[in-house]
Amino acid sequence: MQIWQLPIIDGAVPIVAYAIALAFLAIVLVRRWGRRSLLWGTLGAIAGGAIGVVLVVVVDRLHLFGPAPLPVFVVQWVAGALAASGLALGAMVGARVWRRIVSVIAVLVFLVVAAVGVNAAFGLNPTLGTLFGISGYDPIDLPAAGPTAGAAPSVPLAQSFVPPAGMPAKGSRGVQVIPATASEFRARPAGIYLPPAALVPNAPALPLVIMMMGHPGNPDPTAVSDALDQFASRNHGLAPIVVVADQVGAAVSDTACADSATYGRARTYVTHDVVAWAKAHLNIIQDPAYWTIAGYSNGGGCAISFGADYPSLWKNILDISGEPFPGSEQIANITKRVFGGDARAFEASKPVNIMAAAPAGTYAGMKAVFTVGGNDPAYIAHVDTVASAAQKAGMTVTRSVIPGVGHTGDALKLGLLEGFGALYPVLGLSVAQ
Repeated sequence: MQIWQLPIIDGAVPIVAYAIALAFLAIVLVRRWGRRSLLWGTLGAIAGGAIGVVLVVVVDRLHLFGPAPLPVFVVQWVAGALAASGLALGAMVGARVWRRIVSVIAVLVFLVVAAVGVNAAFGLNPTLGTLFGISGYDPIDLPAAGPTAGAAPSVPLAQSFVPPAGMPAKGSRGVQVIPATASEFRARPAGIYLPPAALVPNAPALPLVIMMMGHPGNPDPTAVSDALDQFASRNHGLAPIVVVADQVGAAVSDTACADSATYGRARTYVTHDVVAWAKAHLNIIQDPAYWTIAGYSNGGGCAISFGADYPSLWKNILDISGEPFPGSEQIANITKRVFGGDARAFEASKPVNIMAAAPAGTYAGMKAVFTVGGNDPAYIAHVDTVASAAQKAGMTVTRSVIPGVGHTGDALKLGLLEGFGALYPVLGLSVAQ
């Protein structure tokens, strides 16, 4: 395992990091305190904690991470880390040289551990690499297309596929560079998931999912791979092949999933370059009835937008805690920089308006699944609006509110489970239990 693949949400890494931080805090605290050092240490801790609270409030008010309020745990981690850092710096007064060195190192440890703690609570960057925007996965080997490549199955795969001896228990995950031939969009390597049924000789052609993550975020296949490995274990190794496409690009910009001179042709990249690459390189069923466009948060808004705009490409949509429309978090900036100041063009790009303007029958046979956290009221309202518009436009709609979940990691993990639970029968992948 490469260092970038170290898991930083579960496993030993967070536990070790927390233990190291506690050890440094103990070294800072256990000493003979003089009046001056005690005064400066106390003032440093109070000032650090206060700065942490103010910093989070300012970030929250400016909506730098979206319109939803930052969770309480962000305040706790940031204020706690800065309070501990202030204590360590104040404790340097009158201390020996070695203690001063330890205090400086302690500050760095406290800040790193706070980042690990906040990330673990959000649950969105599963590895050390993804925390820093670096893929922790190697390029994945793509099996040659099987004898049924491209053909829709005459009977559901769940009834026709017999798992051979030696089939892997879990799927394979990695990355692939998808050339931006038509779009010239500067995308990062796409995450790829191949389920167990794709890794056997004479593998059947499988359904396809093209998924997009949030902003900021990475085209990381971990979450969707973990979810689909669970489904595959109960369904003869069957799951869709997944491409996690990068709709925000190497600059990690909110492209509004549109083509623009400012941020590049993100829409063309996903709907043309990624689609063409998948058809040419993956052993997939090429009938749109077996294709799903999916996304989380920013990616969810893009998914429903692409689903509404290109119903001939995919007949299934999975929108997990999605924005009501691409660019919803910075409307003025997107209107100016993506749509050239044309507010009408921006309005026309919203999925509810795309669906309302579509001729009757456009969305016949389409399935749209929406999931959202029960503790995410702003996004519940968004989902209600968009799901209602999809149903009115003629899609078959499933809407799930997940109790006790906000807008962070659990919303993605549980949303994937809810979403694919609804889609598996549609894709012919459910084995009767």
